[in-house]
Amino acid sequence: MSQRRQLDPVLKGRIIGRLEAGQTQTEVSRALNLTQSVISRLWRRFEDTGDVRRMPVQGRPWVTTPQEDRYLTLTAQRNRMTPERQLTSELAAASGVRVSKQTVYRRLRAGGFCARRPAVCVQLTRIHIRNRLQWSRQHQHWTLDEWRNVLFTDESRFSLTNDPRRTIIWEHGTRFHPTNIMKKRPFCGSGVLVRAGIMFNGRTDLHIFAAGTVNAQRYRDEVLERHVQLLRGAVGPHFIFMNDNAHPHRANLVDEYHEEDELQQTRTLSPLGNALRQEWKKLSAELLNHLLEGMPRRCDAYVAMRGNHTPY
Repeated sequence: MSQRRQLDPVLKGRIIGRLEAGQTQTEVSRALNLTQSVISRLWRRFEDTGDVRRMPVQGRPWVTTPQEDRYLTLTAQRNRMTPERQLTSELAAASGVRVSKQTVYRRLRAGGFCARRPAVCVQLTRIHIRNRLQWSRQHQHWTLDEWRNVLFTDESRFSLTNDPRRTIIWEHGTRFHPTNIMKKRPFCGSGVLVRAGIMFNGRTDLHIFAAGTVNAQRYRDEVLERHVQLLRGAVGPHFIFMNDNAHPHRANLVDEYHEEDELQQTRTLSPLGNALRQEWKKLSAELLNHLLEGMPRRCDAYVAMRGNHTPY
């Protein structure tokens, strides 16, 4: 459906001038390349009001008052995870006004809020924050040549079961503020635990753990000996192995291994594990290098946030 063309005041004046000079609406329409209906509506408006300006149109009045709108925004600001149904109930209890969920969304959007899924992160203690800030300051000015010697590794769980959580947060540019972070839930349901590492122009194979607890011995035998050892030998004496400092990574058994060198491992894979390994191999070296080139920016972000969560 076409939209009506908005005429500027100068053109409206030319139209009225031609009509008052005796030209017909058809002649004005042809001369100015406008439809006759536009000319007709403008002339009727001029005859009725003596003005060519459009009169302001009164829209449907708002159900809520400015005070009630402010109540909604303040309530959402105090608790960013308040469901919209609860907001409507609290507004009704406070003012007697009942509004729809869509009205709540519109009022909060007008106040600068938008509904987003909260960031789900590991909960940070004061010690975590202090150590993150200290590490970031120490590495903030590393060059890319220095980062090229680092192998970054981590573990992750994958499951075919969806997380039923439907929590939202009323985001106002503070999604990663500590009070708006949702604690990461422990893994539940069937799935696989995988571990891999990346570095400039290189990566480990995707290691898939068999069922059971990953302790220090399994970490040494299945990860360090099978995967890390190969890259350590390829990089040489400047090789740096980066992990997340979990309990199995700090065991004496692992510390002793870092001073020695050995190798072995066998395994069977589930269909999910095979699919994950295939997807892992599809990741391009350009993509991995791009992620690693962002390490200076990540360190800057950690320092700016004083060790707290960042969008990375």
